[in-house]
Amino acid sequence: MIGSIKGKIILKTEKFLIVETGGVGYKISISPDTLSNTRKLGDEIMLWIHTHVREDILDLYGFLNREELEFFEMLINVSGIGPKGALSILGIASIETLQRAIGTGDTSYLTKISGIGKKTAEKIVIELRDKMTSKMKTGNEGASLQGELDALEALKSLGYSQNEAREALKKVSSGLNINTKIKEALKILGGK
Repeated sequence: MIGSIKGKIILKTEKFLIVETGGVGYKISISPDTLSNTRKLGDEIMLWIHTHVREDILDLYGFLNREELEFFEMLINVSGIGPKGALSILGIASIETLQRAIGTGDTSYLTKISGIGKKTAEKIVIELRDKMTSKMKTGNEGASLQGELDALEALKSLGYSQNEAREALKKVSSGLNINTKIKEALKILGGK
C-alpha cells in the first residue's frame, strides 16, 4: 500500500491533484482543505495517502496532515460512508468542530451542515462518539457548536453562500465568541 507521496504538482483540479514522483504521475483525490492549502503547479508537495482498493478500483486519497487522514479513515469505517462521502464531510468544517459535533452527539449539526441524512448522522455519532470524546478538549462543546451554527446562519443572511461562510469560519479561531467570530469571518470574506 502507498502511505505517502512526495513529488511535484503537475495538475490541480477542484477534486484531485496529479503528483509526479519518479517519472510517474499519481492521481490523488483531495479534501477541500488540502486543495485550499496546496500551492501552484510545479511546487513540491508531500501528502499522506489512503489507498482505497476494490475489485475494480484503486483510488488514492491525499491529505496534508496525519490527523486529517486518520479522521478520514475513521469516517470510512462507518457503514454507509464511502471515501467520497468522507471527503465531503471533511469539507464542511474543521476536524475539531466535527469531532465536537460527533463527541456531543449533535446529529442536527451533521445533517444541517453536510446534507447527510439523519440515520447516517446517527450512525456516525454511535460508531465514533467514544473515539471523539477522548480527543475533545473539555469545555462547553454544545454551546460552541450552536455558536458555530449561529455564525454560519448570520453570514448566510448577509448574502454569502454556505460554502463561502464555512470556508471563512474554518479560518477563524474556535475559541472566540460569536460576534467576534462573525467579524473575523467578514474580514476574511472581504479580503477576497
